[in-house]
Amino acid sequence: MPISVAIVGSGPSGFYTAEALAKAEADCLIDIIERLPAPHGLIRYGVAPDHQTTKKVSRNFDKTAGHESVRYFGNIEVGRDISVEELRSIYDAVVFAIGAPFDRKLGIPGEDKDGVIGSAAFVGWYNGHPDFVDLAPNLDTPNVCVVGNGNVAIDIARVLVKTRSEMASSDIPEYALGAIERSAVRDVHMLGRRGPIEAKFTNVELREMAELEACAPVIDAAILPDGVPEESEMSDRDRRLRERNLATLRAFAERDPDAMPKRVHFQFFAAPVEILGGDRVEGLRLERTEVVDGRAVGSGAFFEIETGLVIPAIGYRSHGLAGLPFDEAGGIVISDDGRIDDGLYCVGWVKRGPTGVIGTNRPDGQAAARQIVEDHPRGGKPGREALIEMLGDRGARMVSYQDWQTLDAHEQAQAGDAAPRRKLVTVEEMLGVLDG
Repeated sequence: MPISVAIVGSGPSGFYTAEALAKAEADCLIDIIERLPAPHGLIRYGVAPDHQTTKKVSRNFDKTAGHESVRYFGNIEVGRDISVEELRSIYDAVVFAIGAPFDRKLGIPGEDKDGVIGSAAFVGWYNGHPDFVDLAPNLDTPNVCVVGNGNVAIDIARVLVKTRSEMASSDIPEYALGAIERSAVRDVHMLGRRGPIEAKFTNVELREMAELEACAPVIDAAILPDGVPEESEMSDRDRRLRERNLATLRAFAERDPDAMPKRVHFQFFAAPVEILGGDRVEGLRLERTEVVDGRAVGSGAFFEIETGLVIPAIGYRSHGLAGLPFDEAGGIVISDDGRIDDGLYCVGWVKRGPTGVIGTNRPDGQAAARQIVEDHPRGGKPGREALIEMLGDRGARMVSYQDWQTLDAHEQAQAGDAAPRRKLVTVEEMLGVLDG
């Protein structure tokens, strides 16, 4: 009897797990359960809309979904349509690949004000995620503060200052593109607690900021060190990457900040301490810092930036699911290298936290497949048949992978000349196309 496996979540870690199980020597039947009709998680809703090359990894996921042992159940939410315990009762193994879709908090006074929007929500808004279509961020502000010095922060800054023509070959929804085009935003401040050596963005992302049509990158040359200190404990590879970043930032410092109508300011050694205003954000108060033993230490000197929008981009966390042991401090499911309990496993960001790139999730999937085959030499539970019966009895609207391919073709057919697709941005729209 085949080993029946349910994978909850259809992002990279979920699909990499399905791929590994489909290639395993053991006989497995693999069901991918996704709460939205559209699959691919972070690829569709997290990668910046102007980074289409990165999104092409989903083509490999199409191959996995087409394997005879794999079936996709979209528009099915665990906790709404079926519980963790019910899945556990009908599958030999249940793998949680639910990611880390929530924002880490700044932990400073005022962050509950209207106008503070975490990066997960803001990125979801400009990527057409159904949960964030109605976000309506306040773009009627000349200054925007993006807190963070990673690739997500740089993506947000870049998307906020790009022109319509620069976004023509992206899949950004029109509601977001129009709002950005009409916005009052002229200066985006990227704020990092530590210095340029400690910044987490990659050089590829950083160099893009020098190629924008209507925006100049701005940095004070005085804060840039001559190089990475020899005593720094880092690998030769990391040292080379930091040196490249410093060289790019030095080139930014030579540019005329007034040569373009918009600017992205790279501000380091600046720690947010309070968000100012009444019910709405009116400004951000920051403390100047210095780096001591790799940590940002406050100097006692403060400054303020007037703004109506603050976007923290300082990391993500999961909130887990009812029925799973959860580490609130770490924002991950509690497991022993991916084994949660008998028959329960986790992979990806919900296992190890939001680190790495898309391909970093592949080893997690391979490890989970090995664990499942080791723990379950043979299958014994009904799996797919029981799931279909249970969901059918409850009137759940299941979306198959063939249905997704119909939606995919529809989005591509509705696209403009250069755009790869025009996204369907609500569940109702997606189901309407399928039912129409």
